[in-house]
Amino acid sequence: MDVVLLLLNVVTIVFITTTMFAAGLGSTVNALTAVATDVPLLLLALLVNIGLVPLIAWALGILLHLNAAAFIALVLVAASPGGPFGAKLATMQHGDATTGAAMQVLLAAVGSVSFAPVANIVIRAAGIAEGFTLDVGALIRTVALLQLVPFAIGLLVRHTRPEIADRWQLRTAALSNATFLAVLAGMLAGNWQQIAALLGSRTILAGIVLTAATCVVGTLLATGPVPRRTTMGGVAATRNVGPALTAVGLAFHNDPAILGALAGIFVTSMVVSVPAAAVLGRRRHPPDAAEHSANEP
Repeated sequence: MDVVLLLLNVVTIVFITTTMFAAGLGSTVNALTAVATDVPLLLLALLVNIGLVPLIAWALGILLHLNAAAFIALVLVAASPGGPFGAKLATMQHGDATTGAAMQVLLAAVGSVSFAPVANIVIRAAGIAEGFTLDVGALIRTVALLQLVPFAIGLLVRHTRPEIADRWQLRTAALSNATFLAVLAGMLAGNWQQIAALLGSRTILAGIVLTAATCVVGTLLATGPVPRRTTMGGVAATRNVGPALTAVGLAFHNDPAILGALAGIFVTSMVVSVPAAAVLGRRRHPPDAAEHSANEP
């Protein structure tokens, strides 16, 4: 079991670093600046992703009477914004993919610093880990190192050598996708008993409600046309599993119950958000209309 956990930790590190490196390679200073200088959109996104989503998780944990492991997992997921799949959801729903990708990257960068203190505040205030305090400094250093440094390097390569960035991005993104699947498989394989026990439980219900609620809140508290609003909803609903896994390893010694709940909640969020984005995309660009456009001279 120790070997499995060691491999999971190594693959998780590779997943986080390659994901953020690929994000940097695919970003442009202009796109990031456009989002960062859109003050109303940025402030609302920060309010939703850094403030409201963790509060929603806190409320769900209390209302659904979640056990300590599930409550902690839900808070860790909620406190970690900027999941890379948010940009893919924007493409699936035919939303504002450029703004979605830039916002996802900015939220992941901000989340590198905000994740630990936000999770610590909610866990302590909820009283779900009596006498326990996350090592905020260690978590900030670790998560920021794994996320901000590779992103900055990727962005520098994109800015100075775009032709190299184009070549590297495809390979890095492929490695990121492969390691993501490996992390997910490792979480499922190493904690299948805990995950099986979650089927039909309040933990899965909490994951469903959290995903749906954050998507709605993220959509409502956004600016601009409807496609951009729903894009922000998808970005809010997609959390970043990397920092949450790092926290479980550093602070909770890879507790199987927390890892199992974390995997269950994360998979549930994917099951809810992906079909929703696909349905929205079909409504915006029906297959018949796309086929008709393709056949036009």
